[in-house]
Amino acid sequence: MDGTAGLESREAITRFLFLDDAPRAVDLCFVLGSPTASTMAPAIALYRDGLTPRILISGRGPTTGPYAGRRPECEAFEAHALAEGVPADAILLEREATNTRENFILSAAVIETALGWARVRSVAIVGKPFHMRRALMTARRFWPASLDLVMLPSRDPEELTAETWWRSPAGRDFALAELRAIGTYGLRDDLGGF
Repeated sequence: MDGTAGLESREAITRFLFLDDAPRAVDLCFVLGSPTASTMAPAIALYRDGLTPRILISGRGPTTGPYAGRRPECEAFEAHALAEGVPADAILLEREATNTRENFILSAAVIETALGWARVRSVAIVGKPFHMRRALMTARRFWPASLDLVMLPSRDPEELTAETWWRSPAGRDFALAELRAIGTYGLRDDLGGF
């Protein structure tokens, strides 16, 4: 592959994976769990700016591998949000999800019970930058099709971003693993909104 083809491939992968919308007012902010609390920053900012009345944090986290046995991600994120001044009554938790598919399926029930889908027209989805495409497509599969979805990736300088993912072997591995995960989800019919 010549340099031009490599650059075109990198740009295509970047455009596909790394979604990033401007913050705007939404009925709910939904946060996907992850090993690092930096993922909470866009949700906290949205709340502080008066752009969302509620934050739903989803995820127990992995039950195998290096993160198994840790405090549930949603509880760690909740503690971080509370320490940053978000009041407890503005936070909802989904405590059982161990992957993206479960995040959306299990949170749908929490949303229905706590708020009612009829009252939710717009949702900001917060997650890791490289994970935003799969998050969007999974939401389109398991949540109401009428929702206006706003994709807000975390912005920690330590994270893989659209500007940095291709610069290291680890970053390239993460991006390619995410593309494989999208393929796996697609084969299992866990994606919508193609």
